[in-house]
Amino acid sequence: MASDMGTLVDWGVFSRTRTELGAGFVRILGYFREDGTKAIGAIEDAIRARNATAIVIPAHTLKGESLQFGAQPLAELAEHIEKVARRCVEARNEPDELLPDVVRLRPLFEQTMAQIDREASPLMQRRNAAGFGRRTPTTFGQG
Repeated sequence: MASDMGTLVDWGVFSRTRTELGAGFVRILGYFREDGTKAIGAIEDAIRARNATAIVIPAHTLKGESLQFGAQPLAELAEHIEKVARRCVEARNEPDELLPDVVRLRPLFEQTMAQIDREASPLMQRRNAAGFGRRTPTTFGQG
């Protein structure tokens, strides 16, 4: 999984999603945040209970939503967790081997959301578009 902060989000995918969702983008991004937080909580609860079955659906959901927003490393980790959990269900094993991966999941989600928030911030958009907050050289008295 990528640990480099610059590789947490594929900005091309993110931009396409933003364009496709249009006015609904902020609302859907909010759902991603809420669903992701709930999914991670469910996965953490399931790993504590050593219940592989309860890991599969929230990991699958997190994977799909992460891919929609270009959060590739998060999607890859969620997919790995989902696949191992499915294997554990089929073999009737407890998902103990997933503990290190589940421990990495929440920090990766939080780092990813921080990058997305910086990019999606309306203040940041206005600042970049209008130059707000930047001093422009004055030409008063010249010319």
